Amino acid sequence: MSELEKLTKMFNQNKISRRQFITQVSALGLAAAVSPALLAGTAQASVPKKGGRFRIGITGGSTTDSMDPGTLTSNMNQNINWQIRNNLVEIDHKFNAIPELAESWGASADAKKWTFKLRKGVEFHNGKTMTSEDVIFSINHHLSEESKSAAKGNIKSITSIKADGPNEVVFELSGGAADFPFLLGDYHLTICPAGTKGPEFEKGIGTGGYILEQWEPGVRAFSKRNPNYWKEGRANFDEIETLSIVDTNARTNALKTGQIDYMDRVELKTVHLMKKMPGITVHATTGTAHYTIPMMVDQKPYGNNDVRTALKLAIDREALVKQILRGYGSVGNDHPIAPVQQFHAKDLEQRKYDPEKAKFHMKKAGMLDHVFNLHAADAAFSGAVDAAILIKEHAKKAGININVVREPDDGYWSNVWIKKEWCMCYWGGRAIEDMMFSVAYSEGAPWNDTHWSNKQFNEILIAARAELDKEKRRKMYYDMQEICRNDSGTVVPMFNQMVEASSDKTAHGDISAAMALDGMRVGERWWFK
Repeated sequence: MSELEKLTKMFNQNKISRRQFITQVSALGLAAAVSPALLAGTAQASVPKKGGRFRIGITGGSTTDSMDPGTLTSNMNQNINWQIRNNLVEIDHKFNAIPELAESWGASADAKKWTFKLRKGVEFHNGKTMTSEDVIFSINHHLSEESKSAAKGNIKSITSIKADGPNEVVFELSGGAADFPFLLGDYHLTICPAGTKGPEFEKGIGTGGYILEQWEPGVRAFSKRNPNYWKEGRANFDEIETLSIVDTNARTNALKTGQIDYMDRVELKTVHLMKKMPGITVHATTGTAHYTIPMMVDQKPYGNNDVRTALKLAIDREALVKQILRGYGSVGNDHPIAPVQQFHAKDLEQRKYDPEKAKFHMKKAGMLDHVFNLHAADAAFSGAVDAAILIKEHAKKAGININVVREPDDGYWSNVWIKKEWCMCYWGGRAIEDMMFSVAYSEGAPWNDTHWSNKQFNEILIAARAELDKEKRRKMYYDMQEICRNDSGTVVPMFNQMVEASSDKTAHGDISAAMALDGMRVGERWWFK
């Protein structure tokens, strides 16, 4: 196969962009050999086309799922949420905050007051025009005293939300927040019609590119294109069918046989074989996603930091990256800030596998005879059970006894996570450091899955949020990562690439690494060739 043929095949399989194709062809001096028709075809390939039913095979769906934006815990309902709803702010593929339902925003000098101007003429699926009333209601849904929304920790600094006419919303904060627009891009904070409550959330009324027609939690969702969608070049499919397919082999076979067009969480043991399958393209994206093993610090013996330190030292991270991720990722350092993020503490000493030190700390805690139950299911992430078994073997060398408890996939996020004392977990990460720390590590946050509370950490978190000097903020976030590493109840053994696959009949622009499935917006951003 000639170089030109190889490049053409790579382009047609979406492995390189049109720009990369033309650049490499030119660099090889092959531009003259490329027909005008082919170049015209490459130009056309980058232009979205309308039509077709897009079928997604997805993990994480559970019969306990809801379309209440405050309770989105699975890949399935998170993805559907952005099919049917929008935020004030969108996080793009470069981790920038860009306008969505808000057309612009501005802040006071101390970043305590933020004013958002809304797009005019945007309609909900029921025909109602979106106004500031709907925005205020939707955000307050997460702030109420009875709310259990995971976004509550991110936005609890909001002291008031007021309308300045039908198309302007003013947020008053208890302290400065340099990154406040990013917070409003969180997937929980989608905008619903004012007054929506209880079972009405399940109807999925939003302003999004698709209208929810059918919704069977943990099984299937079906949506149709919104004919009045306000974004040009988006929501290109006629229909989207989202299927919960928890079993990796079943998802793979469904894609291979043409029953679905897209799947998340490719089986890494066989990804090399999938790459060879005709008609299938594998996508590996590096972002903020990471796997964790949270331990509840308010349950014995995890309240003892020697126990926590011992378990962190008893895990061979390099082996996990090699055997579980098959190299599609990197080792973690027991904090959630990814290497791609601007305030990642790259100089923080990397924790390594050290059975002797682990044994020392466990002996110091007087817990060498204790049996630690590690709860696992592949609903947490593909390979989670295998990872737990490997960790058990790693810990044996430190004299630490771990019992792997296999849990059912269905209901894992409602029955095991934040319920059992030590378990396997997955995080998609967040676009900015403050969001990740606020939602999962700050005191009292609904998704603080270890119930960890560190006074110094919480004080720095609030101060960093208000600090407008970038270098001072960097130092603060470095300090928080070090505190997490040394004290928190979260083991972060590895950052995973998001490895997914699609039919080569699909096309797309730049893929977002903000979350799985192209930032959870694959339905809105992709199209058929």
